[in-house]
Amino acid sequence: MGIQGMELFAIGVVIILFMAVLKQFGILEPMSSFEDNSDSDLELSTVRHQPEGLDQLQAQTKFTRKELQSLYRGFKNECPSGLVDEETFKSIYSQFFPQGDATTYAHFLFNAFDIDRNGSIRFEDFVIGLSVLLRGSVTEKLNWAFNLYDINKDGYITKEEMLAIMKSIYDMMGRYTYPCVRDEAPSEHVDKFFQKMDRNRDGVVTIEEFIETCQKDENIMNSMQLFENVI
Repeated sequence: MGIQGMELFAIGVVIILFMAVLKQFGILEPMSSFEDNSDSDLELSTVRHQPEGLDQLQAQTKFTRKELQSLYRGFKNECPSGLVDEETFKSIYSQFFPQGDATTYAHFLFNAFDIDRNGSIRFEDFVIGLSVLLRGSVTEKLNWAFNLYDINKDGYITKEEMLAIMKSIYDMMGRYTYPCVRDEAPSEHVDKFFQKMDRNRDGVVTIEEFIETCQKDENIMNSMQLFENVI
């Protein structure tokens, strides 16, 4: 993947890597692999955190009862405590990208899923975020992507934040790019893309500017469709 593909990669396809990791470690199983048990709710064992009721999660997401049951079984198999901490998240990504450094990207993605900012991802956090990425509207998906780039959660994306995300992607995938990119390539790419997004030239990108720019970009809109039918 060359430099011209990184804009699309940074906004959209990076999330597909997350889906691939989940599938690799059995958290996302094909829905047909589980029998539907209409008499059972989410199976609750002795765990540190027990998720909200199935009916409540079904109301909060766009998953069916059967899909939620399947997702929970996979989540519980990998995370018996009912919680995922950041080190576990980084460990999963390190195994999936052994020839790159996925630590920083995993940190940013973890923070995007850690809704309560308490240092752990609950099943509810996981499945609500997943629902947005897989079943949400384009605007909902772009809001989620904005949250990923808004590292300090102040409601704005700065050039420094965009560069930090982009560098984390290069660190994770750089050895797999072809032709190999120069060290200064991430900064040059961010300068160009940030200027495109910062429409009023005030040095920050708002959610409105982010969504408007992405919606006018055919490549980014096409990438949103890649989330569909993953499970």
